[in-house]
Amino acid sequence: MNHCVGHTQKEEEVMLSRIGVASFEDLLEQIPKDQRLKKTLDLPFPLSESELKGLFNKLSRKNYDAAVVPSFLGAGYYDHDHPAAVGHMIQRSEFATAYTPYQAEVSQGTLASIFEFQTAICELTGLDVANASLYDGGSACGEALWMALGETRRNKILVSEGLNPCWRRVVETYLGTPGVVLETLPSLKGRVDPAELKSAITSDVAAVLVQHPNVYGLLEETGALGEVVQGTGAHLVASVDPVSLALLEPPGSWGATTAIGEGQSLAISPSYGGPAIGFMATRSSMMRRMPGRIVAEATDTRGQRGFVLTLQTREQHIRRAKATSNICTNSNLVALAMLISLSLMGPVGLREMAELSLRKAWRARERLLKIPGVTAPFAGPFFREFLLELPRDAEEVVLEIYRREGILAGVPGARLWKDHPNRLLVAVTEKRTDDEVEQYAAALEGVLAS
Repeated sequence: MNHCVGHTQKEEEVMLSRIGVASFEDLLEQIPKDQRLKKTLDLPFPLSESELKGLFNKLSRKNYDAAVVPSFLGAGYYDHDHPAAVGHMIQRSEFATAYTPYQAEVSQGTLASIFEFQTAICELTGLDVANASLYDGGSACGEALWMALGETRRNKILVSEGLNPCWRRVVETYLGTPGVVLETLPSLKGRVDPAELKSAITSDVAAVLVQHPNVYGLLEETGALGEVVQGTGAHLVASVDPVSLALLEPPGSWGATTAIGEGQSLAISPSYGGPAIGFMATRSSMMRRMPGRIVAEATDTRGQRGFVLTLQTREQHIRRAKATSNICTNSNLVALAMLISLSLMGPVGLREMAELSLRKAWRARERLLKIPGVTAPFAGPFFREFLLELPRDAEEVVLEIYRREGILAGVPGARLWKDHPNRLLVAVTEKRTDDEVEQYAAALEGVLAS
């Protein structure tokens, strides 16, 4: 059986005749001849549907599948558990939409879910207003910094060394324009020193970007950092983890102007590092500078409750030069999954997830540090994730552990920091059992001893 049927010679002749050319070569007239492929494509023989499924199943078995093996991977994407109903509920027809819900009268399901998502983000972050999601945590960082640059009319950004290096590269791309200065706040002991921040803030600083918990898993001294930034005219932009906010003080309470983050951990599996869901919340004074969409609650002429897009500063609605939004769409389906997950777990369930992750991560770190040669580069309180220093190359160790035990042992440091190939970033969520941690520790001990 073959579901792919090509055109016949006669059909091609009819199509070429209709558009007024004599041959297929005539269609390529605008392409220089030296740029054209002179040989037939080296394609495999056509496969039937069942044969194709078999081929891809065979190829997929080569992947390191976190759904069937213990995963200690993190660095921004985490293997948390989600209620089974999430996958079913996001398929309901009232959430389906072909494009942006401009027409409120036919998009109430989508608009209502976005409004509830924004409400959940405001409650988590302790800030006044949220938008309808962004692409991912990295782009959310860049957008938040552009907001600060536009509002303060200053030109310098201070970025914590504890920001995820992948997101740092996104920020460099966003701010890679003449006139914008990007400086790094050192984290010599794994965290930003408030005294160093105080000496680094000058009158031209528009924003200070801090991640909490940072890329090492450590908790920043948020209260002290907030006090330093307060009164300087600069914005404190906080990159936060939504799961940790069940236990930690919300960024709105320690002086953050804008909070952003990545919501994958509350919506979908890590997959291949995407899709993702960036979120953003800020203070009311910054509402008109928010990128993307904002959904508001309204009433119609009969007094009935409804929802509409509002305060849009996109180039479709105002002059392009005055548009503040660089985002033309959102991650609505993933945002919906995050919202449903939060709704089903509730505050108690979210706190339980966070507490279990915290306790298991601390126990795992304590166990792994008993292995000869394994040390911790940094000390201090951490959440869910921690950094280890191994006596040999972490990339080699990770591959060997997977070959021996089928365990995804963490993210090797060289993938994040070129100068630290022996570092290993380990994440422990509520899904990891004590047996899995012990199996991991035994595997690491065995590989290092061999």
